[in-house]
Amino acid sequence: QVQLVESGGGLVQAGGSLRLSCAASGRTFSSYAMGWFRQAPGKEREFVGAITWGHITYYADSVKGRFTISRDNAKNTVYLQMSSLKPEDTAVYYCAARSGSYLATLPNEYGYWGQGTQVTVSS
Repeated sequence: QVQLVESGGGLVQAGGSLRLSCAASGRTFSSYAMGWFRQAPGKEREFVGAITWGHITYYADSVKGRFTISRDNAKNTVYLQMSSLKPEDTAVYYCAARSGSYLATLPNEYGYWGQGTQVTVSS
């Protein structure tokens, strides 16, 4: 069982930066692949990026070059560093966990979810 808690969301101007954190409970955090998703009002949940326990990352094209995912297995925490933010990045951001090392991109491939944190980018 893994419990996830996101933090770090807020209001930022376009072009600014924000770092989200996702703290995980459980002693087997390092064996999980972690993903970040986002959901804007009226839209489906969208894949942002993912990272394996071995720090291999994969990103959606819409955020590639602007967002960076990292993890600290000693602190049971995964991060999403967001730069050059755009108004279209406005959404609730969720972290998710799945057992194993596969970099899944679909929400139904993840078994554990956080409660989400709001990110709003003003123009």
